[in-house]
Amino acid sequence: MSPVVDWLRRSLWDMVPRDHREAPETLRRRQWVTAGFVLLGASVLGFSLRIEPGSDWFYLSTLVLAGAWAVGAFVSGPLHLGRIAHRDELVRPWATPIGLGLAIAGIFVVGGLVVREIPFLGDQVASVLDYADQGSLAILVGITLVNGVAEELFFRGAAYAAIPRRPVLWTSIAYPIATLATGNVMLSFAAALLGVVVGLERRASGGILAPILTHITWSLSMLLVLPLVFGATPG
Repeated sequence: MSPVVDWLRRSLWDMVPRDHREAPETLRRRQWVTAGFVLLGASVLGFSLRIEPGSDWFYLSTLVLAGAWAVGAFVSGPLHLGRIAHRDELVRPWATPIGLGLAIAGIFVVGGLVVREIPFLGDQVASVLDYADQGSLAILVGITLVNGVAEELFFRGAAYAAIPRRPVLWTSIAYPIATLATGNVMLSFAAALLGVVVGLERRASGGILAPILTHITWSLSMLLVLPLVFGATPG
């Protein structure tokens, strides 16, 4: 087996041993809390991306959104960091999810070269990149980190644990549905692809650390590189 295939198998497929089973009443409570915060978060997200780029209200609304995801995650019940197999032992994942985030970002950059030539889709991406073009780069980096962590706490933490069957599938659907509140098709498409990858990481590792690292690596790469593909300069 090649090193790349082995790396992908350990990162996305091989499930490490764990017992995170919850009592039926605990699971029902988590499900109700999660459903409520999905509706709240989608509403805040839709509002935030309808604010004029560069406005201070955009920064505030995105921080409120991160707060909603994080509060929902911790209120729902216990969260776990997870582990992956490495040299005959189980360790906290860090290098492999970062590498996976960079690989996904590379795929998106190549895809961006194609998308920018398609008027409607290119306009959809450009409308999101306006926030990187007109806002403060330092603040946007901070917000990107905070939101990436908060989203994974909620979707691969609370929401994943709230779904007893096919959680990778359903959280991969729920995440882009929540982003549909923005009215941006390309943002939802990106959320769907990223959701599948981090969902598989969550399944394999049994925790949220790997999805968080992959998500923020991908998000920061998109923030810094994708504007260059579309002829904008971040910040």
